[in-house]
Amino acid sequence: MGIKFCSEGHLIVIVVEDIEETIQWRLLEKKKKEKIKKKHQKRQKAATIIQAWWRGTLVRRTLLHMALRAWIIQGWWRTTLLRLLEKKRRAALVSYVTTERAVIKLQSLVRMWRIHWRYCQVLNALYVIQCHWQCHNCQTCALLRGHCVVTATHLQFHIEIINC
Repeated sequence: MGIKFCSEGHLIVIVVEDIEETIQWRLLEKKKKEKIKKKHQKRQKAATIIQAWWRGTLVRRTLLHMALRAWIIQGWWRTTLLRLLEKKRRAALVSYVTTERAVIKLQSLVRMWRIHWRYCQVLNALYVIQCHWQCHNCQTCALLRGHCVVTATHLQFHIEIINC
């Protein structure tokens, strides 16, 4: 190693190196760089593994949220369909009940009219009998008793003449 001064008085250092030391030093530097490189590669590989795990976690979380949202929407849609079906059933039932009530009312009115018509026939027959009986000579000697049965299909009445 040597020291020299320049013309202006500045210090100039001249270093003379041993070639073997330089080669060893370069080999040591190369080994250090390789160690650092390997260490860096290990860290990078570990970071890649951690990133992959984290991305997988995010994807699974996103898929879970999407599945839950789809499940909620499906439940809402099923409920809506059930409500719609229930409204249709209720409308059909109301229509059926209204029709049945109308039919029953009509049947009732027809039956009532038929019974009334038969009853009027019985009354007219009784009026005819009473009229003939009152004109009869023995009205003081006998008593007229009767009863009638009106059914949906026919008319029955019984008249008894009781002598006093």
